[in-house]
Amino acid sequence: MDAEILALLRRTVVTVVPEIDATEVVPDARLADLGCNSIDRADIVTLVMEELGVQIPVGEFGGDHDVRSLVGLFGAYA
Repeated sequence: MDAEILALLRRTVVTVVPEIDATEVVPDARLADLGCNSIDRADIVTLVMEELGVQIPVGEFGGDHDVRSLVGLFGAYA
């Protein structure tokens, strides 16, 4: 499931911010470091939640998550 969520996250990041190469969306990367602003990050999270059919409390996204922790968070609710 984690590989599927990572692939979904990669696709979504590239959809929201086409300037980002999918190969840059690796487990240790942070969305902010890839060039995603706060609105981009909110859009990415919302789209991934919609695709997975889950609702995750906003408070879960506080802090500075890397891709690995986002995948784990989405996986915990999927």
